[in-house]
Amino acid sequence: MLDRFGEAAVTEASFFHTGRWQTWSADARFAYYTAGTLKHPQVVRRELASGVEETIDGDLEGASPADAPLLSGLLGMLHAAGDGTGRHEPEASPVPFPDRSAHGLFQHSFDPPRSRLALSVDAVLAEHPDRDSLLRLDSQVRAETGEGLSLMTYCVRWSPDGTRLLFYFGNHLAFIGRGEPRVAHVMTSTPDLRDIRVALRLGEGRPGVHWSWQPDGEHLIGYGPDPDDPRRMCLAEVRFDGTGYRRLSEHDSGGHPSVSPVDPDLIVTDEPTEAGGAVVFLSRRTGGIVRRIELPRFRPGSEVRGRSRLHVDHHPVFSADGAVVHANVLPDEHARIAVLESPR
Repeated sequence: MLDRFGEAAVTEASFFHTGRWQTWSADARFAYYTAGTLKHPQVVRRELASGVEETIDGDLEGASPADAPLLSGLLGMLHAAGDGTGRHEPEASPVPFPDRSAHGLFQHSFDPPRSRLALSVDAVLAEHPDRDSLLRLDSQVRAETGEGLSLMTYCVRWSPDGTRLLFYFGNHLAFIGRGEPRVAHVMTSTPDLRDIRVALRLGEGRPGVHWSWQPDGEHLIGYGPDPDDPRRMCLAEVRFDGTGYRRLSEHDSGGHPSVSPVDPDLIVTDEPTEAGGAVVFLSRRTGGIVRRIELPRFRPGSEVRGRSRLHVDHHPVFSADGAVVHANVLPDEHARIAVLESPR
């Protein structure tokens, strides 16, 4: 161990999903991580050579692999909507949901220290090709509940070369008991938040989740509606501009898929099981399972299922050379990282 930093009291449920969103700067001189609270988030930049840290107000969902500013939604809004808590708690949100001109994607810099709203939810709505139907839906929900849809932006994910990013626009984590129709649109854009495209429309009867970039930087992979039966879910891909949607496999766990950086036929994902969970390798060509590895996902002796601090998602990811996959496991009180050899 060369260094250890970022120690602080653990008080937020988000820590048990992503830690402190610890991530490298593009030049590897710095590490970024989150501090503060969900309602008052902060981002810390640490220079690794000197240990000097700088802190700004803002949130973090991973840095660009290229020389681009940090971009993030406000993770506290997801939790206020119901993610992790299962309750609708608008008072816990860092920005009120109805004020769509005050939240969206924020841009953060340290030279000079600054955080600014770069793309508001209002701006996304104004340019959205489904604007009229979304506003009608918003009016219906407002008439029934007194509040509109809990629309927000979240889940910023960068393409491998940093030339594009994706983000979610919608409310798919809102508390189900509130009666909001599910809206989950996967959007893509350039780093300057121009050329915004709708890559995928989920929700409103179309299941799907966990979309991310493939190594080519052109296509996304995730779980979406099966082309033969849109009520069912499958593993699928789509181009960043929304064209070329197709099923890759009938595997429907809703896990966290990614493609090998050296073998475009090899896909890894994860799934829950009765005993815990498994990491699953799939073939793009056949859609079939290449290898399946059972791993502990729940703390032994715990009967808890679903959202709980007593479980981890495996979140399997390939190493840069594709030789191994790293995955979260929970064999006992403390989570660990498993290193699994790639089947090819």
